[in-house]
Amino acid sequence: MLSDAGKLQEMKLKLGLPKGSLQEATFSLFERAGFSFRVSSRSYQPVVNDDEIEPILLRPQEIPLYVQQGVIDAGLTGADWIADTGADVKEVCELRYSKLTNNPIKIVLAAHNDSPICSVKDLEGKRIATEYVRLTDRYLAANGVQAKVEFSWGACEVKVPTLVDAIVVNTETGNSLRAHNLRIVDTLLTSTTRFIAGHEAWENEWKRLKIESLEILLTGAMNASKLVGLKMNLPVVHKNEILSLLPSLKNPTLSQLADPEWLAAEVILNEREVRDLIPALKRAGATGLVEYPLNKVIY
Repeated sequence: MLSDAGKLQEMKLKLGLPKGSLQEATFSLFERAGFSFRVSSRSYQPVVNDDEIEPILLRPQEIPLYVQQGVIDAGLTGADWIADTGADVKEVCELRYSKLTNNPIKIVLAAHNDSPICSVKDLEGKRIATEYVRLTDRYLAANGVQAKVEFSWGACEVKVPTLVDAIVVNTETGNSLRAHNLRIVDTLLTSTTRFIAGHEAWENEWKRLKIESLEILLTGAMNASKLVGLKMNLPVVHKNEILSLLPSLKNPTLSQLADPEWLAAEVILNEREVRDLIPALKRAGATGLVEYPLNKVIY
C-alpha cells in the first residue's frame, strides 16, 4: 500500500513547461486559464497556485522524450520537436500560439541569397547545420540525398555561407533569415504548440482527469484570445437595422429593459470586427456600448 507521502505524490501532475522563447507566452496563456506561475531567474521549478501541479521548466526539445519515458506526466512542446525526437506520446490538443504571434512556425531549409542551392537535390555532398538533426536526416533520406548534417546550438543563420552551405531552422516571421541575407529553399513542416501526455499518465484516472481539465481551460483561454464581448442598448424601433450590422452567425442575447421601447443586447465578436462595428452601431441608434475582454470561451 502507498504511504501518505506516496498517495500525495500520486495526486500531483508533473508538468513540463517550455523554457526559453516560449516561456512568457506559455505563462500568459496559463494566466488567462486561471493559473499563476512565479519563477526566479535561476530556478527551473516555478511555483503555481495549484497544489495538484508540479511544474518544471525544460527546453522544449527535451519535453517529448521525458513525457514518453514517464519522467514527467505531461507537457507543452512543439509539433516540430515531437517529430524530430519521434517520441511516442498522447497528443491531447493543439494550442496555436508561439513566441510572437498565434501563427504556426515553419521548419525550413534556408541558404544564402547568393548560393546556387535551389532545391533539396542541390544539397548532395553539402554541409548543413541544424538543431533538427534527426528530422533533417529523414528529410534528406526521403529525397535520396546524402549530405553532412551537424548539430548546432542555435544561431545557425550566422554560419551560412562561411561554415556551412545551408541550415534547417524554425522561423515565425522570417525576419532573422532576411537579416542574414538568407532565403527559404523548402519547408519541411509546419508546427504549432501541442499539449502532450505520457501513455502511463493517461491511463491513470486521476491524472487523465487533471490533464483533461487543463485542456478545457487552456483551449478556452486560446478561444478567448481573439474575442471580445460587446454590450449595448438599442431602441426597439431600430432593432432590425442595428442587429443587421452584426456579422452573420452572431446571434446576440436580447433582454427587455424597464422601458418597453428599449432592449439590451450582448454578443461575442472577433476583436478585429469591433473596431469598425462600434461606430456603425452608434450611428444606427445603439447606446451604452461596452466592449470587454474575455478570459475563456468554452465551446
